Amino acid sequence: MARIKGALMTRKRRKATLKAAKGYWGAKSKHFKMAKEAVLKSGNYAFAGRKLKKRDFRSLWITRISAGAKMNGMNYSTFMHGLKKAGITLNRKVLAELAVSDKEAFAKLAETAKAAL
Repeated sequence: MARIKGALMTRKRRKATLKAAKGYWGAKSKHFKMAKEAVLKSGNYAFAGRKLKKRDFRSLWITRISAGAKMNGMNYSTFMHGLKKAGITLNRKVLAELAVSDKEAFAKLAETAKAAL
């Protein structure tokens, strides 16, 4: 049986790695060995970044809700506790959007939260 040489798949794999490293600085975009390390490292950074993004957005939403709650005379924790007691189950993303864009609706939510306490 004839031996199958691996040149085709090796070239294909290397081309894919170099394409992923396109735009990297210096030899990292030209030399396969350096490009392979850079692509692996950037993949790790991207994975970690996807996790950090969730954390960062949650803290941003909490900051915005806290600012809106302070404008209505209460702090963040009492506002959230009042909403929970009132049976309002809006998530922090929606509450933050209301605090920024629709202050009247947020004020009504704050009044409801105060009444529930």
